[in-house]
Amino acid sequence: MSTTTTDTSTEKMHAGVRVGGWSWVWRPWLVLATAGLAVATFLVFCISIAIGDFTIDLPAVIRTIFGQGERVDEFVIMDLRMPRALVGLIVGVALGISGALTQSIARNALASPDVLGITAGASATAIFVVTTSGGAVLGSSLGLPVAALAGGLGTGLLVYFLAWQKGIDGFRLILIGVSVSAVMTALTTWLLVLADIRDVARAQAWLVGSLDSRSWTEVWTSLWVTIALVVVVLAVSFHLRPMHFGDDVAAGLGVRYSVVRAVLLLCAVLLAGVAVSAAGPVPFVALVAPQITMRLMRTPVPPLVGSGLFGALLLISSDLIARQVLPNDLPVGIVTAMIGGPFLVYLLVRANVKRPA
Repeated sequence: MSTTTTDTSTEKMHAGVRVGGWSWVWRPWLVLATAGLAVATFLVFCISIAIGDFTIDLPAVIRTIFGQGERVDEFVIMDLRMPRALVGLIVGVALGISGALTQSIARNALASPDVLGITAGASATAIFVVTTSGGAVLGSSLGLPVAALAGGLGTGLLVYFLAWQKGIDGFRLILIGVSVSAVMTALTTWLLVLADIRDVARAQAWLVGSLDSRSWTEVWTSLWVTIALVVVVLAVSFHLRPMHFGDDVAAGLGVRYSVVRAVLLLCAVLLAGVAVSAAGPVPFVALVAPQITMRLMRTPVPPLVGSGLFGALLLISSDLIARQVLPNDLPVGIVTAMIGGPFLVYLLVRANVKRPA
């Protein structure tokens, strides 16, 4: 192992580490902040499991998670509360990484799956299946998730091909995404107007984004797909950094930026689709998590692992607030919208302040 020193025009100098054919930049604050975020996410995850109608103390929760708990605690935690908390964790990670990828590829803080119409497309497809099946799909464990995943993937591909013009420009990608999102939202509203009133009531709860009544089937389905996609993202993300300096620089460094961009964008779309299929279109997590993490970890672009951890922390905390602080056990999407709406206004105001006169 050897160390070198690296430098860019926008970042302070950091030590480099080389092991065999692998090398990376050593950033102590980034490592410390990521570890702190992981610990905070685990603690909030345990607190979310501990609090409920039958409260369990935190050490008992941790013992039960590691297989040392009592039978009563094991039943309450593993059978009743763990699926909901795990779906929140997985969906948060998927949305955080998906948002970090889209914002990095488009080089725009506003580029998230919500803005690009991916979640709106997944919602429209799911509602279409609900209304045309007479509500039967709501009783299926796979019908609605598969429909949402297919809708998100189809909408993502539609936005990509509409935005393609000898390459992908970030600003054009966002404009196309906003337009497609508006069309999909209008289609969803039209389908709800035509649907049976009983199906509309159940579909509306799903459309807000909720972790209520989640099962181990949804946990395993979303977990394996998310792990597979994250592995692909981490393997390809090594080529993402040169692309921040522009396509010409990336090409000069030997990066096939068109292929890398297409693969990462496809992974971002699939991650958002998995999240929507598991919990509905939870708003603003994919927008907020990468931006706050970038500021917390002092990086020029959204860090992938940190964004995933913060997305999980944000979603689990919001679900805890929705269950225990707000009345009537509201869907988690209402809390994330209350957090994300003001943050979106902050980003817009900050962008206007930075724009030259």
